[in-house]
Order: sequence, then structure tokens, then C-alpha cells
Amino acid sequence: MSDFFGEINPPQRLLMGPGPVNAHPRVLRAMSADLLGQFDPEMTAYMNEVMALYRGVFQTQNRWTFLIDGTARAGIEASLVSLIEPGSKVLIVRSGRFGLLLTEIAERLGAAYSTVDAPWGEVVPMARIREAALDYRPHVIACVHGDTSTTMAQPLEGLGELCREIGALSYVDATATLGGMAVETDKWGADIVTGGLQKCMGGPSGSAPITISDRAAEFIFSRRHTEKGIRTTDAEDGDRARIGSNYFDLAMIMDYWSDKRLNHHTEATTMLYGARECARLVLAEGLEARFERHAKAGAAMAAGARAMGLTVYGDDRYRMTNVTGIHIPQGIDDAAVRRRMREDFEIEIGTAFGPLQGKIWRIGAMGYNAMKHKVLITLGALEACLRAEGFVVKASGVDAALRFYEEGRG
Repeated sequence: MSDFFGEINPPQRLLMGPGPVNAHPRVLRAMSADLLGQFDPEMTAYMNEVMALYRGVFQTQNRWTFLIDGTARAGIEASLVSLIEPGSKVLIVRSGRFGLLLTEIAERLGAAYSTVDAPWGEVVPMARIREAALDYRPHVIACVHGDTSTTMAQPLEGLGELCREIGALSYVDATATLGGMAVETDKWGADIVTGGLQKCMGGPSGSAPITISDRAAEFIFSRRHTEKGIRTTDAEDGDRARIGSNYFDLAMIMDYWSDKRLNHHTEATTMLYGARECARLVLAEGLEARFERHAKAGAAMAAGARAMGLTVYGDDRYRMTNVTGIHIPQGIDDAAVRRRMREDFEIEIGTAFGPLQGKIWRIGAMGYNAMKHKVLITLGALEACLRAEGFVVKASGVDAALRFYEEGRG
């Protein structure tokens, strides 16, 4: 019947924006495997394997390392709703859209909060975070490691030490950097770090890896309130305020991932398969090799853009390796270039948000797409589209990127 539409048959588009990116074929194959019941011993064994694999990805020894079913934002919200209780004070580090998102969630939770801010395109020095924390004395410090809205990576050395000094817990959103830049959970001393699959991990959106320190787990379990329909006679609730969400209640989700296997929700089996394969790919490649691959791809993209006469956005010292911001030249139509890229070359690049909307393009080279040939193809297409829109290109971006790779820099 015509009302049934047609079979899904998307174009084979190269996704070179700030995410999502193309998923690795091995991840897609893993996601086509048969489903299992959530308490099947094979299924719970896969869950345990996922926990072990993501400890390596997060560079941590944390026992509580697992998945939140939902997009990366599900991990963000589960963390904040489980850390922030009535009366909590939160210090939020902000220098882009996703720092503002942390504020949005804190406001919805009714938290008192203060912010330490930097203009978009900059980062907040740890000395300023420390000064603000000593003044405000928050219960939680929340920040973003790599904010794709600005393409900047926030330095986080010293965060854990600061939090322990003032008795606070820390949360880090590493959605855009996990699997592509060093997310040094234990070295930072971070209490909760979350990620996503759709960027450097090379998978689809829909599962949020998370790791939780023992001290954060102790606090979360002090807010435990076991759902009435699954309570047993020996259930023990915590002595602090109940977590204000059922689905995002980390205490119950952790009981589900523990040996208790206390039912909370039906695990997203297909997404777990995909997340498991993402982590296998990351660890098999080796973290340092993977970080170097992303760094080379990002640096080659920047070299190519500069050769064409374009200006790269932001401070090179703090730019994310996997997303490059490029100023849109004066007189060039942002949407027209992106439309040509999509329609003529089947390549997607990103626009921007907030104060950067219409001012920069954001080009990602991450996960399965942080590859030499994909960088070169994207630069060649961008050059052709810029010429078609009247921009006078100074030199070949492809040649410059090739030279970068051949000289082994980055």
C-alpha cells in the first residue's frame, strides 16, 4: 500500500560535521545480532564485558562503569539528577552551549548555582575555577571537557584535587572527546564522567557510557529508594533525599548492573552490542594511536583550511583535535556552501549555535571518519563549493593536508 511509504534507503553521506559521524561497519554488524532476554546469562555476561571494556576507554579503575540507555544527554541528566539534591549548590564551568545546558538542567532541578564563565572560543583556567569554588563552596562542580559548539577542550588537571579539598563531587561531560582525546578519569580525579557513541567512539547515538567513582557511588546510594513494584523484604533505602527521576535514578540503574540484577528497565540490547563493539575497536587500536590519529586528522584539516585562505577559529592551544571551527569568509553564504557540499558531494559539515551562528563552520574528523582520505575528500569538496560561491582560494587545501600527512607532523 502506498500509505506504508518505502523501505528506508538513506543516501551514503559522509558525515563530517560535529556529530553524529558515520558508524564503523563492525559496530553496525554487531547491532544486527539476535536479541536476548535481559536476564539471560549470555546477556548479563555481555553487560559485564561492557563494564570491563569501558574502564579502559575511560582510563579508570572505577567499578561502576556501564551504560545509560539513551543519547549522551541521558548520561548528563542521570548524573546531575543523581548528584544534585534539594538544597545543593552547584558550580558550573561555562564557555559554550553545553556548559549552558548544565545550567539549564540545574535550574530544572531547582538547584542553587553559580557559574565561572569564559567567552565562547576560550577556556576557563583552573585557577579561576578554584577561586570560584573556594568562594562559593559548592556541593557539585560540573563542566564540559570538549564543547563542540566552540571546538574548545577545557583543561581539567587539578579538578579532583580541588573537589576533595572542599568536599565537593565533580561531573564531567566528555560526550565529544571520549575515544578521540585522552579522557583521564582517574588522573583528573573526576567523580562522574559520561560520554556518547556518536562522535569519536564511532557508533550511533543512543547509549551513554558512564563511569562513577566510589565516593560518588556512596553518595548516590545514600539517595537509594527502591521502586515499590520490585522491592524485596530486605530492601534498604538511603537516608538522603530520593533521586528526582525514576528512569535516570543512578542508584537503581547501578543495582541493575550489579550482581543483584535488580530490574529497573529493559536493557537496550542492540545498543549494548554496538557500545561493546565501539569499545573493542578503541582498545584494539590502542588509546595513544587513536588519539594520535584524531590529532593528525584535525591538524591536517586546519592546515588545509589555512592554505585555502580560511581562518581557523579559536586558540590552537585548546582546540579539540576532532572538531575544527572555520570562520565563514565575508560575503559567502553559509547555507549555500553547506547545501552544495551535501547535494553535490554527499558530505555534511556543521553550522554553529548561539553567538557563533552563521559565523563559523564546524568540521569533524572523528571516529571512523578521522581518516586521511576522508579529510582530503572533505577539503577538496569544500574548495570546490567555495569557488562556486565566488571565494578566491589562495592555494590547494588538499595539497597542504597531503604535505602535512607526508611530513609526518602532528
